[in-house]
Amino acid sequence: MRLSRRLASTTVAVALVLPVSSAAIAHARVHSAEAGAGTEPAEPFGAACRISVTGSRVTAFCHNPYPETDSVSLHVECTRWWDLDSDGSPVAAEPAQTVRMTARCWKEIDSAWVSHRREG
Repeated sequence: MRLSRRLASTTVAVALVLPVSSAAIAHARVHSAEAGAGTEPAEPFGAACRISVTGSRVTAFCHNPYPETDSVSLHVECTRWWDLDSDGSPVAAEPAQTVRMTARCWKEIDSAWVSHRREG
């Protein structure tokens, strides 16, 4: 009886943690247009990015685990119509490197995302 209670409480704890973890980390992978029917699959590409919003500030951390450079840009849409949206300058995420990008709105942030582009 004791084992089943421990197993049940562990299962509930894992079930409550998993949705939060997957929502907190936004993984973005870029799929190559070259990969099509009848061709060899392209090498994996695209930095994994986490975006954090605190008030009117956005911070994105992107880690590139692949051998090809990923040019990442942070994009922000502000909630207020008069607040300017922004598209950040591209930052080169070299192989095995983590880059940090920040942006902000005057008031609230509506959405934020990272775009990816192959370098070279």
